[in-house]
Amino acid sequence: MLLALLQEAETHGPNSPFEPEFGLIFWTLAVFAVLYWVLQKYAWPAIVGATEERERKIARQLEEAERMNAESQAALDEHKRLLAGAKEDARALIGEAKTVAEKEREGLLAKTRQEQEQILERAKREIEAELGKAIAELRRGAVDLSLAAASRLIDANLDDAANRKLVVEYLDSLEHSR
Repeated sequence: MLLALLQEAETHGPNSPFEPEFGLIFWTLAVFAVLYWVLQKYAWPAIVGATEERERKIARQLEEAERMNAESQAALDEHKRLLAGAKEDARALIGEAKTVAEKEREGLLAKTRQEQEQILERAKREIEAELGKAIAELRRGAVDLSLAAASRLIDANLDDAANRKLVVEYLDSLEHSR
């Protein structure tokens, strides 16, 4: 029967493009079925396997990218935290340095004031000592001058120690009367 259909198809060509040819339809379906079976048996598993492997590889790469992104975000957060800590430590160190510098400054000022007061006290003592020496020298000079004047006036010469005692007592009485 097939053969008859083929012969008939060869002798009678299609009258119109819309007219069905059963022989051509049969062989087209047969070739399609064989090709479909061969593709399904040999090609589809390889194509599906490659596609699934590619899909798994892309999924692994996406998971790895997400993991790396999370790690880099965690590292960035840690870096920001450490940077903030370092800034806070720097502020604390600067504040501490300012405090220490201020204390040192105050200590140096107090030490300078104390030294200044000591120098002033020593200078006052030295001035008082020099003043005392000067007064004593003036007294001696005044005693000598008084004795010289008195001995000329009196023309009587008393002994030197008694004269000095008399003049010193007189000067002390003048000093206390002030």
